Amino acid sequence: MSGEVAVLGAGMHPWGKWGHGFVEYGVAAARAALADAGVDWRDVDSVVGADTVRGGYPGHVAGATFAKALGWQGARVTSVYAACASGAQAVGTARAQILSGLADLVLVVGADAAPKGFFRPAGGDRPDDPDWLRFRVLGATNPTYFGLYARRRMAVHGDTLEDFAQVKVKNAAFGALNPNARYRKRVTAEEVAGSAVVADPLRLLDICATSDGGAALVLSSMEFARRHGTADPVRIRAVSTVTPRYPNTVLDLPDIATDSAAAVDPAADTFRASIARAAYEEAGIGPEDLSLAEVYDLSTALELQWYEDLGLCTEGEAAKLLREGATGPGGRIPVNASGGLASFGEAVPAQAIAQVCELTWQLRGHAGDRQVRGARVGITANQGLFGHGSSVVAVR
Repeated sequence: MSGEVAVLGAGMHPWGKWGHGFVEYGVAAARAALADAGVDWRDVDSVVGADTVRGGYPGHVAGATFAKALGWQGARVTSVYAACASGAQAVGTARAQILSGLADLVLVVGADAAPKGFFRPAGGDRPDDPDWLRFRVLGATNPTYFGLYARRRMAVHGDTLEDFAQVKVKNAAFGALNPNARYRKRVTAEEVAGSAVVADPLRLLDICATSDGGAALVLSSMEFARRHGTADPVRIRAVSTVTPRYPNTVLDLPDIATDSAAAVDPAADTFRASIARAAYEEAGIGPEDLSLAEVYDLSTALELQWYEDLGLCTEGEAAKLLREGATGPGGRIPVNASGGLASFGEAVPAQAIAQVCELTWQLRGHAGDRQVRGARVGITANQGLFGHGSSVVAVR
């Protein structure tokens, strides 16, 4: 059995602060993806919804919510929550249903109406919740975490504020070309340096916003794609959703302590590096085969970390890769050609799906002015709280 499934359709609701409910954004994205695929909603066998956890029940049980909004038609339904990795796990669930023969045509949807400002945990006391603990015990908000990670890179690898600023400059240049992006304005390094300090050393323009938005994919078996007249679709070849390994010797929030390595040797890779490695192994490729990558740039410093975790360069060489222009427009391995979260902001259940949408358009050659020339293989990468790895490999 082939491990590949076809991406027949991709659709998005533009990111922004629109003042509506997440269902509206998800339905708009779903309809766009169905139209892109050239299939009717009534032909969909299964709906996999990526949940959001605000406003009562998680996403009003998102899979069924989207199915109801589109019009009940009897499809199988699944809801997935894995924090920022929810979208990738939804893709993985859809892929598993297709490969197992449970469904031929699956709609994957994620959408969010994010709160103003930065994310915070819901109320109540939950001492067994590591995310709640890092807020209550450490006072470590998301920007604090981003700032600590930036300081670590500066101390260990010699990264500079100017390096971080250039990540934003690059992503803003890409985002200015993306009609779905929230921020479509180029910025200069001087503008990044002049923006307000949020969590030293990071400025406001180093950190992604919270946004409203939606993204959807229509996935099918390869047999269905051929019957549908799509002979050469973009194909998902791997979905990595791995967890960390003990012992963990590098502190990574929401955990607030490392694990002892006294009895067991540390794993060869960090958690983030293991996410990519699992995807490469499943897809039968390596970083040298990539045409582009979409990574989870919660902050400029975290994007640099992904360069190393994806194997685009050796440890400590991310800033050098950036300075050489390898990850920018026309570079050897463009990263975040969509504009990344720097240009979109976080719409948590939708963003890993949106990454696959961007790979789809790039691999089809339909990305307009931000098109990566000759794109054939792409990878996504992000990390959800509580040990949710997330990476998708798409090929054409």
